[in-house]
Amino acid sequence: MTFDFMETKRPLILICNDDGYTTPGIKTLTRLARQLGDVVVSAPQDHQSGKSSAITVDYPLRANLVTDEPGFKEYAVTGTPSDCCKLAYDVLLDGRRPDLMLSGINHGYNAAMTIINSGTLGATFESLMHGVPSVAFSLGDHRPTADFSHCEKWITMIIERVLEHGLPEGVCLNVNFPPGCEPKGLKVTRAASGHWDHEFETFVDPWHRTGHWMAGEFVNHEPEDDTTDYYWLDRGWVSVNPCHIDFNAYKAMPAIEDMLKQSK
Repeated sequence: MTFDFMETKRPLILICNDDGYTTPGIKTLTRLARQLGDVVVSAPQDHQSGKSSAITVDYPLRANLVTDEPGFKEYAVTGTPSDCCKLAYDVLLDGRRPDLMLSGINHGYNAAMTIINSGTLGATFESLMHGVPSVAFSLGDHRPTADFSHCEKWITMIIERVLEHGLPEGVCLNVNFPPGCEPKGLKVTRAASGHWDHEFETFVDPWHRTGHWMAGEFVNHEPEDDTTDYYWLDRGWVSVNPCHIDFNAYKAMPAIEDMLKQSK
């Protein structure tokens, strides 16, 4: 495979999502990114929400080249968001390293503890492991007809700033937009603590078999904490949450070490 983009000084931007390559969110993000650099889209062929960092190990992946234009390639991949990123870095980019990776725009928030399950963030974390500055974008509107127009200037600004300045090593950005309003501004936040309640709706199908459909509602444990993403999203602001993938609980290590010594 030959990566036949013209030799230019334009940055190379890799784009993924978890809703699938045909959704309005990724189409909006791609249009904005193409104004700022050459773009390769490697996104799931089908809907892959909630897949987190899952990878495919039991069947081969296939990448269908959907669009091939000067400065733009679009692939539909038969796998998860993390698969899409892995395949891009190992095969589709033909050895080129992107200057930036973008994920989204997701239909629905990826705020608070949702980041643990998010395929949008799973793709971002996968790219972060390759040392590439990475940003995830989400809008708090699940509808297929969601309006992304009020997000566009903010997305363009964030892309431009990250291309110019980069990000701290090992850090990506999780950006969420409030739905249906012009944001009042932007706040750097942390992910709110919370849990999901009433997570399933139980039903009986026409063959009298019981099933359980994912539903639920998020219970925010910190609704009045003005350092959290949901606090500002609920008030019409853009939330930018810096994230990293270092899962080590450093502060707990001495206590765990002491506990295990006592058990001998």
